[in-house]
Amino acid sequence: MYSFPRDLYVDVRLEESFDTRIRFKQLALEGQKVRQEKGAFIRVFDGQRWYYSSTTDTENLQDHIDTLASMATPNHDILNHPIVKAFEVNRESILRYEKDSVTDIPIEEKQALLETILGRISDEAIVGHNSYYMDNKTTKSFYSSKGAVLTFDQQVCGIRITLDIVCGTNKDQATVSKGATYLADLKEYADFFQEEITKSVAFIRAAEPVVPGEYPVLLSPEATGIFTHESFGHKSESDFMVGDETMRTEWALGKRVGQDLLNIIDDGTITGNGYVPFDDEGTRGRKTEIISGGLLAGRLHSAATSVALEEGLTGNARAVNFEFEPIVRMTTTYIDKGTRPLKDIIAEMDHGIYLETLKHGSGMSTFTLAPARAYKIEGGRVTSPVKISVVTGNVFSTLEEVDAISAEFELSSFVGGGCGKMEQYPLPIGYGGPYTRVKKLKVQ
Repeated sequence: MYSFPRDLYVDVRLEESFDTRIRFKQLALEGQKVRQEKGAFIRVFDGQRWYYSSTTDTENLQDHIDTLASMATPNHDILNHPIVKAFEVNRESILRYEKDSVTDIPIEEKQALLETILGRISDEAIVGHNSYYMDNKTTKSFYSSKGAVLTFDQQVCGIRITLDIVCGTNKDQATVSKGATYLADLKEYADFFQEEITKSVAFIRAAEPVVPGEYPVLLSPEATGIFTHESFGHKSESDFMVGDETMRTEWALGKRVGQDLLNIIDDGTITGNGYVPFDDEGTRGRKTEIISGGLLAGRLHSAATSVALEEGLTGNARAVNFEFEPIVRMTTTYIDKGTRPLKDIIAEMDHGIYLETLKHGSGMSTFTLAPARAYKIEGGRVTSPVKISVVTGNVFSTLEEVDAISAEFELSSFVGGGCGKMEQYPLPIGYGGPYTRVKKLKVQ
């Protein structure tokens, strides 16, 4: 398709995206937007440095390739450069969303779904709400001078509602978000939205401030997923370790960081927000064990980091869109399910805290989780709601404190927000896991 210059490595990532956004304030339509965009990111490498170009001028990509190539120094041995040798040469087309594509569904049908869900909001404690429906379908093509030729697509749709709730002197905001791959699947979540809204109102009406201290904490699948992503997932992105001997020593593969029951995985092949059949360097997506049996077992890589650390490719070079270069990012990251029933894990807890939903999380060596809904555990039962500002811990200490993992398991999809790293935000990712018990965390 393109004429690649000799004695240089070149790749071209071409993206065609379709987006819908429908916004409501209360029951009034505030905005309705459909956007289609096409653009490309081009890279040229001469063995010493990279030359980048991002453009929407997709009809003249050859000119952009030639311009970048003119800046580079020809290298007769470029194919033997370690990074170039590491690049996979895949030739495949994986188009999963040509049928039932969000591009083929009238915007009126999408708006009607959101209006149906909003029409069920009736509690007088909800004094205001903002909401939106969104969808995206992106088709990517990837070509490289080594011979890679790829085409694949990704799709997501979802609804997000933010509520202002006032119950006497208690007031707070609550957010309910759900994502799906197909609109037909999203339609099945109308009851989910109503149930979550009802729970949030009941929580804000009755929640009392927690007594600060250290508690055994039970994390829901949502809380487990955010904890895994924020507290450990970012630490496994290997670009943080290149050139940092202290971090490489601290995170040496084979080091014990948890009990045998702890397994953490990143998997780009799972359908959902983090689905990445090929990354943005043309590497096939795959399942990577980051922790296996409590031992550090792997890291997430781009081609450059895999060479620098002398480890295998993992398919984790991702860019938020065609305007950016690929960097090491997670896909769908989760703690693997255990074998114990949830009811047995709770029954063992005389006192503790259950984190059901979270507002957000952050962290690297230490982490912070901000609960949306949390409850006391007393005498082996989940009881009354408690207001908690933050739950904090040290990553290594907390992983070591994980002592029970349920057989019940759930992966989440959502819309709104996403993963941020450097200037690239928001990147769609998947997360989730089992119910996870941590013996001790700071709660305040």
